[in-house]
Amino acid sequence: MSLAEMTEGMKKNVAERGGIDGKVVLFDFGDEGAIRIDATGSDVVVDNATGEADCTIGLSMEDFEDIASGELDAQMAFMSGKLKIDGDMGIAMQLSSLLG
Repeated sequence: MSLAEMTEGMKKNVAERGGIDGKVVLFDFGDEGAIRIDATGSDVVVDNATGEADCTIGLSMEDFEDIASGELDAQMAFMSGKLKIDGDMGIAMQLSSLLG
């Protein structure tokens, strides 16, 4: 799946399920790009910008897809080092509703 397809899927999930109120979350895929969810304004923005975030989730696009599809458990990915969290861990715990 391409970054554009993943971004569109995240936009759909955010529209259906909401964002993380008042926070910025960044999924950082390294050289492959990023997906940012910015819920600091009146409308939640999902785009491919990078920069400051309340919580940055670092992982590969493949692992992101596996977590979203249920093939990989996010906790196991974190414990095995496939998923790294920088910033507010509480925000990261709320993200499962957006990925399912």
